[in-house]
Amino acid sequence: MIDFRSDTVTKPTASMLEAMMQAKVGDDVFGEDPSINELEMLSADMFGMEAALFCPSGTMTNQIAIKCHTQPGDEVICDESSHIYQYEGGGIAFNSGSSVKLLLGDRGRITAPMVQQVINPDDVHRARTRLVSLENTSNRGGGSCYEFDEILAIEKVCRENGLIFHLDGARLFNALVAKNQDAKEYGKTFDSISICLSKSLGCPVGSLLLGTNDMIKKARRYRKVFGGGMRQAGFLAAAGIYALQKHISRLYIDHDNARQIAAALQKKSFIKQVLPVETNIIIFELDDSISAADLVSKMKQAGIFGYAIALNRVRLVTHLDITPEMVKKTIEVIEQL
Repeated sequence: MIDFRSDTVTKPTASMLEAMMQAKVGDDVFGEDPSINELEMLSADMFGMEAALFCPSGTMTNQIAIKCHTQPGDEVICDESSHIYQYEGGGIAFNSGSSVKLLLGDRGRITAPMVQQVINPDDVHRARTRLVSLENTSNRGGGSCYEFDEILAIEKVCRENGLIFHLDGARLFNALVAKNQDAKEYGKTFDSISICLSKSLGCPVGSLLLGTNDMIKKARRYRKVFGGGMRQAGFLAAAGIYALQKHISRLYIDHDNARQIAAALQKKSFIKQVLPVETNIIIFELDDSISAADLVSKMKQAGIFGYAIALNRVRLVTHLDITPEMVKKTIEVIEQL
C-alpha cells in the first residue's frame, strides 16, 4: 500500500532507530533526561527563543500555549479552518474556558486588517480579545504558506493592541523550506511556537512548545496537569534530535512529489479544482459525478490510501516514506481513473 493519508504515518528510518537505541535517558519529570534536555535546547536555539518543552502531541503544545496565554472568558482569534479549532476536541473551551472568533481567510491564512476589524472593544459585554493564532502551513488550506511580510503585519496589530501572538507550526519546517525563510525570524515575531516532530520530520512521537523561560515554566506545570509528563522519554527525544539535524533539508523532495501528483490530478475531468500546491499537501475537489468517499475507495483498491476530508474533497500528503517508484505508480493509477 502507498499511504498518502497523512505525514503522520511514517516509520522511523534505520538511522533514526539506531539513534533512539543509543539515547541516554533519565526521568524527565525530574528534569533529568539528558536527551530531552538536549532536544529542548536544540529546538529553542534553532528559533532563537529562550526555552522549549517536549510534549506527546501538537494538540497538547497548542492547548498548553492557549492555557498559558488566556484566562476563562477571553477570546482567541484564528481562521475557521485552524487545527486548534477544527481538530483539538473543543480544547479551547474545555481546557481554557475561552471563546473563539473565527475568520474566513484565504486557504487558512488571515490578514492584519481582518484581525484589526474583529478585536473587541473594552466593554464588559464582550469577551476580552487576548490571543491571535496562525497556522503555518495550513492543513485544510492544502499546505498553504504565509508570506512573512503578512505575519509581521499581523504581529504589529497584536503589539498595538496588547494581544499575544501564537503559531501552530505543526508543519512549519515545510514553510521554511518552501519559502526560504529563517527560523530565527519566526522566533523574534511570535510569543510562542508549536512545532511537530511526528509529521513532516518523520518521528514516531512528539511536539515542542517554544517560548520565554517564564512561559515555558508555566507550560511545564500545565503539561503535568494535562497528564503529559513522561519519564524516560529520551528515546523519543533522540528521534527528534536526529530529525532536526537530518530531515529538514530533504523536505523539498516531498514538495516536488506533491507537485507531480497534483499535475496528474489536474488533467482529470471529474476533478473540479486542485488547490495550489506549495508544500506536501494536495487537496482536490470533485464534481458531482463521484463522491470523495467513493474515489478514496477506488484508489484503495489500486493500492493507494487517500483521505476524504469532506463530501467532495480528498487530501493526499507526501512524506519521507514515499519513494519515486510510489509517485510513478500513483500517477499511473490516477491516469487510469
